[in-house]
Amino acid sequence: MAEIENVNIDQVLEQVKSALSEGDWDHVVALLEPLRPPDQATVFEDLDLKDQIDLLPRLPPRESADILEELEEQKAAEIATQLDTQNLAKIVDYMEPDEAADLLKDISPDQALQVLAEISEPTEVIPLLSYSDESAGGMMTSVEFDLQADMTVDQAIDYLRTKSPDEEQIYYLFVVDSSDHLVGVVSLRQLVISQPGTKIHDIMNTDVISIAAGADREEAARLMTRYDLLALPVVDENRCLVGMITYDDSFDVLEDEATEDIFRLGGVPEGAVTDIKIPVVMRSRLPWLALNLVTAMASAAVLSIFQGTIARAAVLAAFFPIVAGVTGSAATQTLTVTVRGLALGQINIAEALPVLGREILIGLLNGLSIGGLVAVIAILWKGPPILGAIVGAATLINMLAAGFAGVVVPVIIERLRIDPALASPILVTTTTDTLGYFVYLGLATALISLLV
Repeated sequence: MAEIENVNIDQVLEQVKSALSEGDWDHVVALLEPLRPPDQATVFEDLDLKDQIDLLPRLPPRESADILEELEEQKAAEIATQLDTQNLAKIVDYMEPDEAADLLKDISPDQALQVLAEISEPTEVIPLLSYSDESAGGMMTSVEFDLQADMTVDQAIDYLRTKSPDEEQIYYLFVVDSSDHLVGVVSLRQLVISQPGTKIHDIMNTDVISIAAGADREEAARLMTRYDLLALPVVDENRCLVGMITYDDSFDVLEDEATEDIFRLGGVPEGAVTDIKIPVVMRSRLPWLALNLVTAMASAAVLSIFQGTIARAAVLAAFFPIVAGVTGSAATQTLTVTVRGLALGQINIAEALPVLGREILIGLLNGLSIGGLVAVIAILWKGPPILGAIVGAATLINMLAAGFAGVVVPVIIERLRIDPALASPILVTTTTDTLGYFVYLGLATALISLLV
């Protein structure tokens, strides 16, 4: 495929739509063929569904496969269901086994069976269909080749030439015994620089990092990130090699999980803004807004308790936004770090105490700094030194509380098997706001005689 530098996607899209309006399919294909797969997919996504369905069979099957692999899984499945079995099978034949399995799991079982009956190498795809999408097995691809421990490097190189593997399959060469148990790994560099006649078992690394097929896919992605792996072997309960996970798939998982957490932090459903129906959005957002209303009443209740203090010293009201805003931001910072640590497996119940101690220390240092600055501002702006002392002390105490809540709340929620990214923000915000007003106004009430 010829490559185009600095492709103007918008310009190509306009040309494609113009050709479609004239029914010139040959010109549409000619415009898309030179593009790289991600660019093809970008143009393809902006077309009407009917045009997408009509276009795919007209493109070379390899390019149609690349486009489906680039699309979101739901979108790819929606298009696949509209294609006839013969055309879909031609496309699936050129897809990576893991991508083909993901697509077939998203369409009807009847259509999937028909496609499997048509493709040339169903044995590479069928084993992958039995694993959950959320498991390591669900994100792995089949291993096109493996090496035997008693092979020589010459035999291994000849074997590679015969197999002609994809470039992403040869970063690591996995070694198995006669029963397909994973026993080692050899890098391509080791294979090339070793002396002819050298046995694989003499150069392989037996300390192989692997993952069980039933393990969570996030665990697989974390393993690959922690050890900088380009490929991760997947084994069954008998430690037989059943597949491998490549680096690009692990990146996709981490991106998906990060995106999911960001949406959950906001309490909104995941997906493109225009793809989600309004009733779905309402069902997702409204309950959390209602909970926020209930928890906000706690802050209102605190203010009502101290309304006499506020009436006697109205100047206190000027600093409500500062006390709540600064400590709320501090709590959000701590919460973000904690939720990320929980998501990446860096924090668990056993490690929560050191993290809590660290965040409380940070809260103390931030509280001394920000509290002192707020106290100076209060004195210069409104005058009474006691006001500065009250505002500064309240800010310091609330900074400590923010550090505490930002760690303890998400850890407890995680322990209760509730997603901390979904529930923590509302609970932490309520805690810091309510406590902030209570400490601030409580101090003011105790020292009211000095304030007025």
